[in-house]
Amino acid sequence: MAMCVEDRISSFPDPILCHILSFLPIKQAVRTSIISTKWRYLFASLSTIKFDAYSMSDLTDRNVDSFKNFVDRLLKSPDLVRLDCFRLSHMICSWNDWNDGDHDFDISGWICAALCRGVKEIDLQLSYREDILPAVLFTCGSLVTLKLDAVGHNFEFPSDVCLGNLKTLHFRDSFFGDSVLRFISNCHVLEDLAFFECDFYNTSVINIQTLSLKRFILDFNLGEFADLKYVVVINAPNLVYFQYTDAVAQGYTLSTMKSLEKAHIKICGVDTIDSQAIAAHLIQGICNVRSLRLTINEGIFRTSQLPIFHNLIEFEFLGRGFNGREI
Repeated sequence: MAMCVEDRISSFPDPILCHILSFLPIKQAVRTSIISTKWRYLFASLSTIKFDAYSMSDLTDRNVDSFKNFVDRLLKSPDLVRLDCFRLSHMICSWNDWNDGDHDFDISGWICAALCRGVKEIDLQLSYREDILPAVLFTCGSLVTLKLDAVGHNFEFPSDVCLGNLKTLHFRDSFFGDSVLRFISNCHVLEDLAFFECDFYNTSVINIQTLSLKRFILDFNLGEFADLKYVVVINAPNLVYFQYTDAVAQGYTLSTMKSLEKAHIKICGVDTIDSQAIAAHLIQGICNVRSLRLTINEGIFRTSQLPIFHNLIEFEFLGRGFNGREI
């Protein structure tokens, strides 16, 4: 006698089912449409849409246009629910393979469609293209989180930036001029700002003046032989977490960080009296920190006046000898 198995999952309300589907790759989420009539169009109500390399792993000349049409319908059809998250990630090689004269993906159009659906989070990891980001991306009132990883992209931001609800802004592997600083200054509720493996060109001062900022990362990791031509100025008195990984800059000016809880500082190339004095000035700016991880040339303790950390309850020191090795 065959055992009858009750389908309890299908009895869940649609919002719960859509939440479950949001954890699946988009291809797997679409395949659930064959389960039953109830599931047939459920994937179209996803509030989180993610495309990654897996989504395009089996594309050929014969089905790439079908994939493009599917994405167009998924994002641009009328009467769709508002989006919480739209993500294009780990697709650098895939875009280069298929984004040619015969198979142009309307990435800018997809981003605009997500914005029209009131998206809260956009996470883009894309290869270098000058025209990939529509200007409307930087005037979207619904955005709370924006993460941009555009390999080798030289960002120039419009002057009329208006991201009134943006709280998280992350950049990776990109190039910037002064326009990014104006952009950041117009994000009035920004709380989380990060630069990973980025580079500032023709910029004499990296000036971050954001009173709402609570988390700030400068992780350029350029190495001890980098020659930084800029001064770092940070006016963020409400900062809770600060991470700096880079060669020593031309100088540092930090506001009093009375709320600072945790800091990770790794400074390379601190092997002269002048560079050690500049690095010491950075460390003095975080003297209120409670938890500190410090990686720096140990010679700084012999040549520079370091502050007293009155609030420090946790300290980890990874010294660097004059040969650059951690000790």
